Amino acid sequence: MKFGLGTMRRLCDALGHPERQFRSILVAGTNGKGSVTAMVHQGLAAAGHRAGRYTSPHLERLEERFVVGNREASRDDLNEAAAVIRTTVESLEAAGDLETSPTFFECATAMAFELFRKAEMEIAVLEVGLGGRLDATNVVEPVAVAITSIDYDHQAQLGSTLEAIAYEKAGVIRPGIPVVCGPLPPGADNVIVQTCREQGARLLRASSWTGLEDLPGAAAPALRGAHQRENARVAGCLLQELDALGVQVDEASRRSGILDVEWPGRLETLRWRGAEVLLDAAHNPAGACALAEYLRETGWTPATLVFGALEDKDVRSMLAELAPACGAIVCTTPASPRALGAEVLATLAKGVAGAEWTVSAIPEPERALEFAVGASGQVVAAGSIFLIGRLRGILRAR
Repeated sequence: MKFGLGTMRRLCDALGHPERQFRSILVAGTNGKGSVTAMVHQGLAAAGHRAGRYTSPHLERLEERFVVGNREASRDDLNEAAAVIRTTVESLEAAGDLETSPTFFECATAMAFELFRKAEMEIAVLEVGLGGRLDATNVVEPVAVAITSIDYDHQAQLGSTLEAIAYEKAGVIRPGIPVVCGPLPPGADNVIVQTCREQGARLLRASSWTGLEDLPGAAAPALRGAHQRENARVAGCLLQELDALGVQVDEASRRSGILDVEWPGRLETLRWRGAEVLLDAAHNPAGACALAEYLRETGWTPATLVFGALEDKDVRSMLAELAPACGAIVCTTPASPRALGAEVLATLAKGVAGAEWTVSAIPEPERALEFAVGASGQVVAAGSIFLIGRLRGILRAR
Protein backbone atom coordinates (compact mmCIF):
# COMPACT_ATOMS: atom_id res chain seq x y z
CA MET A 1 0.00 0.00 0.00
CA LYS A 2 1.20 3.47 -0.82
CA PHE A 3 -0.35 6.87 -1.38
CA GLY A 4 0.29 9.25 -4.25
CA LEU A 5 -0.87 9.55 -7.85
CA GLY A 6 2.51 9.89 -9.56
CA THR A 7 2.93 6.22 -10.49
CA MET A 8 -0.69 5.89 -11.58
CA ARG A 9 -0.54 8.98 -13.76
CA ARG A 10 2.68 7.81 -15.42
CA LEU A 11 1.17 4.39 -16.06
CA CYS A 12 -1.99 5.85 -17.57
CA ASP A 13 0.11 8.12 -19.78
CA ALA A 14 2.13 5.15 -21.07
CA LEU A 15 -1.11 3.26 -21.77
CA GLY A 16 -2.45 6.12 -23.88
CA HIS A 17 -4.88 7.33 -21.21
CA PRO A 18 -7.60 4.69 -21.31
CA GLU A 19 -9.29 6.48 -18.38
CA ARG A 20 -10.19 9.35 -20.72
CA GLN A 21 -12.14 7.17 -23.14
CA PHE A 22 -15.32 7.03 -21.05
CA ARG A 23 -17.17 9.18 -18.56
CA SER A 24 -16.46 8.41 -14.92
CA ILE A 25 -18.33 8.57 -11.64
CA LEU A 26 -16.40 8.27 -8.37
CA VAL A 27 -18.02 6.88 -5.22
CA ALA A 28 -16.11 7.54 -1.99
CA GLY A 29 -16.99 7.01 1.65
CA THR A 30 -16.22 4.97 4.75
CA ASN A 31 -19.15 2.57 4.43
CA GLY A 32 -21.70 2.04 1.69
CA LYS A 33 -19.59 3.00 -1.30
CA GLY A 34 -19.66 -0.49 -2.80
CA SER A 35 -23.43 -0.72 -2.41
CA VAL A 36 -23.94 2.71 -3.99
CA THR A 37 -21.57 1.82 -6.83
CA ALA A 38 -23.60 -1.32 -7.51
CA MET A 39 -26.93 0.54 -7.38
CA VAL A 40 -25.79 3.32 -9.71
CA HIS A 41 -24.36 0.81 -12.17
CA GLN A 42 -27.63 -1.15 -12.12
CA GLY A 43 -29.60 2.04 -12.81
CA LEU A 44 -27.36 3.01 -15.72
CA ALA A 45 -27.56 -0.49 -17.20
CA ALA A 46 -31.36 -0.48 -16.84
CA ALA A 47 -31.43 2.79 -18.77
CA GLY A 48 -29.61 1.13 -21.65
CA HIS A 49 -26.16 2.63 -21.14
CA ARG A 50 -22.96 0.69 -21.80
CA ALA A 51 -21.75 1.02 -18.23
CA GLY A 52 -18.72 -0.45 -16.46
CA ARG A 53 -18.27 -1.04 -12.74
CA TYR A 54 -15.08 -1.28 -10.71
CA THR A 55 -15.18 -2.25 -7.03
CA SER A 56 -12.85 -3.61 -4.37
CA PRO A 57 -12.10 -5.86 -2.67
CA HIS A 58 -13.66 -9.00 -4.10
CA LEU A 59 -15.35 -11.71 -2.04
CA GLU A 60 -14.39 -14.91 -3.83
CA ARG A 61 -12.94 -14.17 -7.28
CA LEU A 62 -10.91 -11.35 -8.79
CA GLU A 63 -13.37 -11.11 -11.69
CA GLU A 64 -16.00 -9.67 -9.34
CA ARG A 65 -14.16 -6.34 -9.34
CA PHE A 66 -14.60 -5.76 -13.07
CA VAL A 67 -18.12 -5.61 -14.52
CA VAL A 68 -18.29 -4.75 -18.21
CA GLY A 69 -21.85 -4.00 -19.23
CA ASN A 70 -24.04 -6.58 -17.50
CA ARG A 71 -21.37 -9.22 -16.92
CA GLU A 72 -18.15 -9.73 -15.05
CA ALA A 73 -15.07 -9.54 -17.22
CA SER A 74 -14.13 -12.95 -18.56
CA ARG A 75 -10.95 -14.65 -17.42
CA ASP A 76 -9.52 -14.31 -20.95
CA ASP A 77 -10.22 -10.56 -21.05
CA LEU A 78 -8.75 -10.19 -17.59
CA ASN A 79 -5.60 -12.04 -18.59
CA GLU A 80 -5.26 -9.92 -21.71
CA ALA A 81 -5.63 -6.68 -19.75
CA ALA A 82 -3.15 -7.90 -17.12
CA ALA A 83 -0.63 -8.70 -19.85
CA VAL A 84 -0.94 -5.18 -21.27
CA ILE A 85 -0.38 -3.64 -17.85
CA ARG A 86 2.53 -5.94 -17.06
CA THR A 87 4.31 -5.20 -20.34
CA THR A 88 3.81 -1.47 -19.85
CA VAL A 89 5.09 -1.54 -16.28
CA GLU A 90 8.16 -3.57 -17.25
CA SER A 91 8.97 -1.10 -20.05
CA LEU A 92 8.63 1.87 -17.71
CA GLU A 93 10.79 0.22 -15.07
CA ALA A 94 13.46 -0.71 -17.62
CA ALA A 95 13.58 2.91 -18.77
CA GLY A 96 13.75 4.19 -15.20
CA ASP A 97 10.47 6.09 -15.66
CA LEU A 98 8.83 4.94 -12.44
CA GLU A 99 9.86 6.11 -8.98
CA THR A 100 8.29 3.00 -7.44
CA SER A 101 6.71 -0.14 -8.81
CA PRO A 102 2.90 0.03 -8.93
CA THR A 103 0.93 -1.72 -6.20
CA PHE A 104 -1.57 -4.50 -6.82
CA PHE A 105 -4.43 -1.99 -6.51
CA GLU A 106 -2.82 0.41 -8.98
CA CYS A 107 -2.40 -2.42 -11.49
CA ALA A 108 -5.97 -3.60 -10.93
CA THR A 109 -7.28 -0.07 -11.45
CA ALA A 110 -5.29 0.27 -14.67
CA MET A 111 -6.70 -3.08 -15.77
CA ALA A 112 -10.21 -1.76 -15.22
CA PHE A 113 -9.47 1.28 -17.37
CA GLU A 114 -8.04 -0.94 -20.11
CA LEU A 115 -11.03 -3.33 -19.98
CA PHE A 116 -13.50 -0.45 -20.20
CA ARG A 117 -11.66 1.15 -23.10
CA LYS A 118 -11.49 -2.07 -25.07
CA ALA A 119 -15.19 -2.78 -24.46
CA GLU A 120 -16.05 0.79 -25.53
CA MET A 121 -17.85 1.60 -22.30
CA GLU A 122 -19.84 4.80 -22.35
CA ILE A 123 -19.60 5.44 -18.62
CA ALA A 124 -17.98 3.74 -15.62
CA VAL A 125 -18.84 3.79 -11.92
CA LEU A 126 -15.65 3.53 -9.86
CA GLU A 127 -15.52 2.72 -6.17
CA VAL A 128 -12.69 4.56 -4.45
CA GLY A 129 -10.35 2.14 -2.75
CA LEU A 130 -9.09 4.10 0.27
CA GLY A 131 -9.64 7.76 1.08
CA GLY A 132 -9.98 9.63 -2.17
CA ARG A 133 -7.40 12.38 -2.63
CA LEU A 134 -4.49 10.03 -3.29
CA ASP A 135 -6.37 6.88 -4.29
CA ALA A 136 -5.48 5.32 -7.65
CA THR A 137 -9.01 5.82 -8.97
CA ASN A 138 -8.68 9.58 -8.53
CA VAL A 139 -6.68 10.01 -11.76
CA VAL A 140 -9.99 10.22 -13.64
CA GLU A 141 -11.94 13.45 -14.14
CA PRO A 142 -15.40 12.47 -12.92
CA VAL A 143 -18.63 14.01 -14.18
CA ALA A 144 -20.15 13.48 -10.72
CA VAL A 145 -19.11 12.06 -7.35
CA ALA A 146 -20.76 10.66 -4.26
CA ILE A 147 -19.58 10.59 -0.66
CA THR A 148 -21.70 8.01 1.10
CA SER A 149 -20.57 8.33 4.71
CA ILE A 150 -17.61 9.39 6.82
CA ASP A 151 -16.61 7.55 9.96
CA TYR A 152 -13.53 6.08 11.63
CA ASP A 153 -11.57 3.54 9.59
CA HIS A 154 -8.01 3.30 8.25
CA GLN A 155 -6.91 6.02 10.66
CA ALA A 156 -3.24 5.14 10.16
CA GLN A 157 -3.56 6.20 6.52
CA LEU A 158 -6.34 8.81 6.61
CA GLY A 159 -5.93 10.55 9.95
CA SER A 160 -7.24 10.23 13.49
CA THR A 161 -10.09 12.75 13.32
CA LEU A 162 -13.27 12.83 11.24
CA GLU A 163 -12.16 16.15 9.80
CA ALA A 164 -8.88 14.64 8.59
CA ILE A 165 -10.69 11.65 7.09
CA ALA A 166 -13.17 13.99 5.40
CA TYR A 167 -10.29 15.97 3.89
CA GLU A 168 -9.03 12.81 2.18
CA LYS A 169 -12.51 11.85 0.96
CA ALA A 170 -13.07 15.38 -0.34
CA GLY A 171 -10.14 14.94 -2.71
CA VAL A 172 -12.52 13.45 -5.29
CA ILE A 173 -14.42 16.75 -5.62
CA ARG A 174 -13.89 18.70 -8.85
CA PRO A 175 -14.93 22.20 -9.94
CA GLY A 176 -18.51 22.55 -11.11
CA ILE A 177 -19.62 18.93 -10.75
CA PRO A 178 -22.45 17.58 -8.57
CA VAL A 179 -21.37 16.10 -5.24
CA VAL A 180 -24.01 13.87 -3.65
CA CYS A 181 -23.58 13.28 0.08
CA GLY A 182 -25.22 10.94 2.51
CA PRO A 183 -25.64 11.94 6.17
CA LEU A 184 -22.30 13.08 7.61
CA PRO A 185 -21.10 13.95 11.12
CA PRO A 186 -20.95 17.76 11.68
CA GLY A 187 -17.18 18.13 11.61
CA ALA A 188 -16.81 16.03 8.47
CA ASP A 189 -19.77 17.79 6.87
CA ASN A 190 -18.10 21.16 7.39
CA VAL A 191 -15.03 19.96 5.49
CA ILE A 192 -17.12 18.76 2.54
CA VAL A 193 -19.17 21.99 2.47
CA GLN A 194 -16.01 24.10 2.50
CA THR A 195 -14.34 22.03 -0.23
CA CYS A 196 -17.41 22.29 -2.46
CA ARG A 197 -17.44 26.06 -1.91
CA GLU A 198 -13.75 26.36 -2.78
CA GLN A 199 -14.11 24.18 -5.89
CA GLY A 200 -17.38 25.70 -7.06
CA ALA A 201 -18.95 22.23 -6.91
CA ARG A 202 -22.69 21.69 -6.34
CA LEU A 203 -23.38 19.98 -3.04
CA LEU A 204 -26.53 17.84 -3.05
CA ARG A 205 -28.00 16.18 0.02
CA ALA A 206 -29.15 12.64 -0.69
CA SER A 207 -32.04 13.18 1.72
CA SER A 208 -33.58 15.45 -0.92
CA TRP A 209 -34.25 12.43 -3.16
CA THR A 210 -37.81 11.27 -2.53
CA GLY A 211 -37.75 8.20 -4.75
CA LEU A 212 -37.86 5.77 -1.83
CA GLU A 213 -41.10 7.23 -0.58
CA ASP A 214 -42.55 7.03 -4.09
CA LEU A 215 -41.91 3.28 -4.52
CA PRO A 216 -45.15 1.50 -5.44
CA GLY A 217 -46.98 -0.85 -3.09
CA ALA A 218 -44.81 -3.24 -1.09
CA ALA A 219 -41.67 -2.54 -3.14
CA ALA A 220 -38.54 -2.28 -0.99
CA PRO A 221 -34.82 -1.83 -1.67
CA ALA A 222 -33.13 -5.07 -2.70
CA LEU A 223 -30.40 -4.53 -0.10
CA ARG A 224 -31.61 -4.88 3.48
CA GLY A 225 -31.05 -2.70 6.52
CA ALA A 226 -31.76 0.90 7.49
CA HIS A 227 -28.26 1.90 6.38
CA GLN A 228 -29.01 0.60 2.87
CA ARG A 229 -31.98 2.95 2.65
CA GLU A 230 -29.52 5.81 3.15
CA ASN A 231 -27.29 4.31 0.47
CA ALA A 232 -30.32 4.02 -1.83
CA ARG A 233 -31.01 7.73 -1.40
CA VAL A 234 -27.41 8.53 -2.38
CA ALA A 235 -27.67 6.32 -5.47
CA GLY A 236 -31.09 7.63 -6.47
CA CYS A 237 -30.01 11.25 -6.08
CA LEU A 238 -26.83 10.60 -8.07
CA LEU A 239 -28.75 8.90 -10.89
CA GLN A 240 -31.17 11.83 -10.99
CA GLU A 241 -28.27 14.26 -11.30
CA LEU A 242 -26.72 12.20 -14.08
CA ASP A 243 -30.00 12.47 -15.96
CA ALA A 244 -29.83 16.25 -15.55
CA LEU A 245 -26.29 16.16 -16.98
CA GLY A 246 -27.53 14.44 -20.14
CA VAL A 247 -26.80 10.84 -19.14
CA GLN A 248 -30.42 9.79 -19.52
CA VAL A 249 -31.70 7.71 -16.60
CA ASP A 250 -35.49 7.73 -16.38
CA GLU A 251 -37.49 7.15 -13.20
CA ALA A 252 -38.05 3.46 -13.93
CA SER A 253 -34.30 2.93 -14.33
CA ARG A 254 -33.55 4.80 -11.12
CA ARG A 255 -35.98 2.52 -9.33
CA SER A 256 -34.33 -0.49 -10.92
CA GLY A 257 -31.04 0.61 -9.40
CA ILE A 258 -32.65 0.35 -5.96
CA LEU A 259 -34.99 -2.61 -6.45
CA ASP A 260 -33.02 -4.94 -8.71
CA VAL A 261 -29.40 -4.53 -7.60
CA GLU A 262 -27.41 -7.58 -6.52
CA TRP A 263 -24.56 -7.01 -4.07
CA PRO A 264 -23.59 -10.18 -2.17
CA GLY A 265 -22.18 -10.39 1.32
CA ARG A 266 -24.24 -7.48 2.63
CA LEU A 267 -26.87 -8.83 5.02
CA GLU A 268 -27.07 -11.87 2.77
CA THR A 269 -28.78 -14.95 4.19
CA LEU A 270 -27.85 -18.47 3.07
CA ARG A 271 -29.00 -21.84 4.44
CA TRP A 272 -26.41 -24.43 5.44
CA ARG A 273 -26.89 -27.66 7.32
CA GLY A 274 -30.34 -26.63 8.47
CA ALA A 275 -29.27 -23.24 9.81
CA GLU A 276 -29.67 -19.69 8.55
CA VAL A 277 -26.31 -17.97 8.11
CA LEU A 278 -26.30 -14.19 7.75
CA LEU A 279 -23.19 -12.79 6.04
CA ASP A 280 -22.34 -9.13 6.41
CA ALA A 281 -19.22 -7.29 5.33
CA ALA A 282 -19.19 -5.10 8.46
CA HIS A 283 -15.49 -4.43 9.08
CA ASN A 284 -15.38 -1.24 11.16
CA PRO A 285 -17.31 0.17 14.14
CA ALA A 286 -19.94 1.96 12.04
CA GLY A 287 -20.60 -1.22 10.06
CA ALA A 288 -20.82 -3.26 13.25
CA CYS A 289 -23.32 -0.75 14.66
CA ALA A 290 -25.50 -1.05 11.55
CA LEU A 291 -25.36 -4.85 11.73
CA ALA A 292 -26.31 -4.90 15.41
CA GLU A 293 -29.24 -2.59 14.68
CA TYR A 294 -30.43 -4.93 11.93
CA LEU A 295 -30.19 -7.96 14.23
CA ARG A 296 -32.33 -6.24 16.83
CA GLU A 297 -34.88 -5.02 14.28
CA THR A 298 -35.34 -8.45 12.73
CA GLY A 299 -35.35 -10.53 15.90
CA TRP A 300 -32.01 -12.22 15.24
CA THR A 301 -31.03 -11.84 18.87
CA PRO A 302 -29.31 -13.36 20.63
CA ALA A 303 -27.35 -14.59 17.62
CA THR A 304 -24.24 -16.73 17.43
CA LEU A 305 -21.48 -14.65 15.87
CA VAL A 306 -18.56 -15.96 13.79
CA PHE A 307 -16.05 -13.13 13.88
CA GLY A 308 -12.67 -12.50 12.28
CA ALA A 309 -10.86 -9.19 11.79
CA LEU A 310 -7.65 -7.62 10.57
CA GLU A 311 -5.07 -6.24 12.97
CA ASP A 312 -5.42 -2.62 11.76
CA LYS A 313 -9.12 -2.46 12.70
CA ASP A 314 -10.71 -1.03 15.85
CA VAL A 315 -11.74 -4.49 16.99
CA ARG A 316 -12.64 -3.47 20.55
CA SER A 317 -15.22 -0.97 19.31
CA MET A 318 -16.65 -3.46 16.82
CA LEU A 319 -17.06 -6.11 19.52
CA ALA A 320 -18.65 -3.60 21.87
CA GLU A 321 -21.28 -2.79 19.23
CA LEU A 322 -22.07 -6.44 18.51
CA ALA A 323 -21.95 -7.93 22.02
CA PRO A 324 -25.44 -6.81 23.15
CA ALA A 325 -27.02 -8.55 20.13
CA CYS A 326 -25.10 -11.84 20.40
CA GLY A 327 -25.23 -14.70 22.89
CA ALA A 328 -22.08 -16.40 21.66
CA ILE A 329 -19.01 -15.52 19.61
CA VAL A 330 -16.75 -17.90 17.73
CA CYS A 331 -13.47 -16.13 16.98
CA THR A 332 -11.60 -17.21 13.87
CA THR A 333 -8.73 -16.09 11.64
CA PRO A 334 -9.44 -14.59 8.17
CA ALA A 335 -7.20 -15.61 5.29
CA SER A 336 -4.97 -12.54 5.31
CA PRO A 337 -1.40 -11.89 6.49
CA ARG A 338 -2.86 -8.89 8.36
CA ALA A 339 -5.40 -11.00 10.28
CA LEU A 340 -5.63 -11.04 14.06
CA GLY A 341 -5.30 -14.54 15.45
CA ALA A 342 -8.41 -16.25 16.81
CA GLU A 343 -6.96 -16.49 20.32
CA VAL A 344 -6.15 -12.77 20.36
CA LEU A 345 -9.70 -11.97 19.27
CA ALA A 346 -11.09 -14.26 21.94
CA THR A 347 -9.12 -12.44 24.62
CA LEU A 348 -10.52 -9.13 23.39
CA ALA A 349 -14.06 -10.56 23.27
CA LYS A 350 -13.81 -11.72 26.88
CA GLY A 351 -12.80 -8.22 27.88
CA VAL A 352 -15.82 -6.41 26.43
CA ALA A 353 -17.51 -4.58 29.30
CA GLY A 354 -20.95 -5.94 30.09
CA ALA A 355 -20.79 -8.71 27.48
CA GLU A 356 -22.62 -11.89 28.45
CA TRP A 357 -21.65 -14.01 25.49
CA THR A 358 -19.79 -17.30 25.53
CA VAL A 359 -16.45 -17.07 23.76
CA SER A 360 -14.72 -19.72 21.63
CA ALA A 361 -11.60 -19.59 19.46
CA ILE A 362 -11.35 -21.76 16.34
CA PRO A 363 -8.72 -20.50 13.86
CA GLU A 364 -9.96 -22.34 10.74
CA PRO A 365 -13.02 -20.48 9.34
CA GLU A 366 -14.80 -23.62 8.07
CA ARG A 367 -14.45 -25.34 11.45
CA ALA A 368 -15.63 -22.17 13.19
CA LEU A 369 -18.70 -22.11 10.95
CA GLU A 370 -19.40 -25.79 11.60
CA PHE A 371 -19.14 -25.26 15.35
CA ALA A 372 -21.46 -22.23 15.25
CA VAL A 373 -24.08 -23.98 13.11
CA GLY A 374 -23.98 -26.98 15.42
CA ALA A 375 -24.82 -24.73 18.36
CA SER A 376 -27.42 -22.41 16.80
CA GLY A 377 -29.93 -22.20 13.97
CA GLN A 378 -29.14 -18.51 13.46
CA VAL A 379 -25.51 -17.65 12.80
CA VAL A 380 -24.07 -14.26 11.87
CA ALA A 381 -20.63 -13.85 10.27
CA ALA A 382 -18.86 -10.48 10.18
CA GLY A 383 -15.65 -8.60 10.92
CA SER A 384 -13.70 -8.85 7.66
CA ILE A 385 -14.53 -9.08 3.97
CA PHE A 386 -11.76 -11.69 3.73
CA LEU A 387 -13.71 -13.86 6.17
CA ILE A 388 -17.06 -13.27 4.46
CA GLY A 389 -15.67 -14.24 1.07
CA ARG A 390 -14.21 -17.46 2.43
CA LEU A 391 -17.40 -18.46 4.24
CA ARG A 392 -19.58 -17.55 1.28
CA GLY A 393 -17.58 -19.94 -0.87
CA ILE A 394 -18.12 -22.70 1.67
CA LEU A 395 -21.85 -22.00 2.02
CA ARG A 396 -22.46 -21.94 -1.72
CA ALA A 397 -20.41 -25.08 -2.42
CA ARG A 398 -22.67 -27.37 -0.42
